[in-house]
Amino acid sequence: MLDSFAWMLEEAHWLWWSAGVLLLAGEMIIPGVYLLWIGMAAALTGVAAWLMPGLDFEGHGLIFAVLAALSVFIGHRYFYSKRAEEPESTVNTRGNRHVGKVYIVAEPIKNGRGHVTVGDSRWLAEGPDAAIGE
Repeated sequence: MLDSFAWMLEEAHWLWWSAGVLLLAGEMIIPGVYLLWIGMAAALTGVAAWLMPGLDFEGHGLIFAVLAALSVFIGHRYFYSKRAEEPESTVNTRGNRHVGKVYIVAEPIKNGRGHVTVGDSRWLAEGPDAAIGE
């Protein structure tokens, strides 16, 4: 049992790389839950453990925590927040292009309802009372 703990301390980079690969595989199975960023942090922690062999598990944990927080923050900021900046879709809102335009009354508007000429067709219109031609 103590031999396995000694091995884990000596070869901790393999454990971190394995955790990174498992988290990245988890991202492929369950996309969109930030496992990509945490998996990358685990892989980078493995690199740090490989470059600094005398570092204990507390140091690895601290490095992982910092890298995970940074990678999630950067990933969210540069990849996920762009979705909120997309312009509103104009699908099924063609009638909005007529708001604020002036059209000629084809059938008098009485009691707030009548018809106007839009291009070569007549449309139902609502508004203040108006006579034909206004």
